[in-house]
Amino acid sequence: MTGRRPIRSTPPGGLRGRSRATRTGVLSAGALVACASLAVGCGVVPGATGGSGDDDPITVMTWAPQDTGATNKPGMPALAQAYARWVNSQGGLGGRQLNVLTCNDHNDSVAAAKCARRAVKEDAVAVVGSYSQYADSFFPVLEGARIPYIGGYGLTNTEFTSPLSYPVNGGQPALLAGLGSALADSCGPVTLVRPDTIAGDQLPVLLDSGLSSGGHERAHDQRAAEDATSYDDQSGRALAREGTGPGGPGCVVPVLGDRTGTFMDSFRRASEDHPDVRTATVLGSVDQTTINASGGASGPYEGAYVTGWYPSVGDPAWDGLKKLIKEQAFGNNDVDAADAGVQTTWIAYTVLKEVVESLGDGEVSADTVRRALDGGLEVGTGGLTPDLRWTFADKLASVGFPRLVNADVTLQVVRDGRLVSARQGTVDTTRTLQNADVA
Repeated sequence: MTGRRPIRSTPPGGLRGRSRATRTGVLSAGALVACASLAVGCGVVPGATGGSGDDDPITVMTWAPQDTGATNKPGMPALAQAYARWVNSQGGLGGRQLNVLTCNDHNDSVAAAKCARRAVKEDAVAVVGSYSQYADSFFPVLEGARIPYIGGYGLTNTEFTSPLSYPVNGGQPALLAGLGSALADSCGPVTLVRPDTIAGDQLPVLLDSGLSSGGHERAHDQRAAEDATSYDDQSGRALAREGTGPGGPGCVVPVLGDRTGTFMDSFRRASEDHPDVRTATVLGSVDQTTINASGGASGPYEGAYVTGWYPSVGDPAWDGLKKLIKEQAFGNNDVDAADAGVQTTWIAYTVLKEVVESLGDGEVSADTVRRALDGGLEVGTGGLTPDLRWTFADKLASVGFPRLVNADVTLQVVRDGRLVSARQGTVDTTRTLQNADVA
């Protein structure tokens, strides 16, 4: 994508700090983009009319699973589309219109690869703010076309190893390491209940790294179907370990994405005879809505630790996101400012904006976006993350996470049925992860 911008326009208000960029192209009014396959749900938000015909639009893609029996993240592509409407109404990114393609990966490896192939076919400059557990399917396609992957959700180790990946958070590694550290001093036996998937296979060692840093024994690894409608058997097995090890009451850690609430329904019934057993989990598997649905202060989450990547949704740093949702999400309930996927997508598009602006009047392509990110560009996010800069010589390269540049997590706890901060500021999990046995 090439072209000059005759006008530099002011970016939309509400973005705090500096931003990240991806490339997306804009279609003229009335143009249609057909989905590449009926098996992959795709969409497009064209740019507003009135842009200069001499300017090439910037095309990017955002994908996530929707309408599946397992974890769904419809708010991520919905937020990306709202962002395109918002930024284009303000004149685009640095004068260029933004074209956001969306794709449904269906929690399926074949569909994830199809999404990536469509990004290549549509000449996307980047994939931005996306969620998929099938890195082995989509990364080879992106790497073959040298398309950067900006702000993935952090589900897989590949997101922290691929030279084309630019993560904005510490993903599951940081969340679980931080959670393990928090539980080490307060839990007896710990049981991790996690999906029986390739992505789930990477979780036990990460939780164990935090537990081990506090001198705690490793967690019991208990697999579960990610699309089950009941977890009575898994709940009973987890509770059966209570009292089998040293220390105080045990802790059960369900990390099942959208199915965590289903697990907790089963766990509440099974735990009536084990009132001292505590639960803990990570944001993305639980939020205030699921806590309310499970009984609030009288539910099984009371007293539970929950780790997240970002400040609480009440922090003023989220004002830009909230403004966008109010103005452009049109009451779409999928776009929730408290959702970790929506938050990650907002930060990823903040990075996109910064990259495009750093290119000035030059070409915006997958190559130029990648070179800007690899060339030492430092991106601020207005306090939502530390300043971000991607290298292959970072602190966690020695343990196989060369792209993990933000290992900070926040620690929250459920008190009186409300998710509140357990401590001020963030916890840096870098040292814990450096001691993780991830080989």
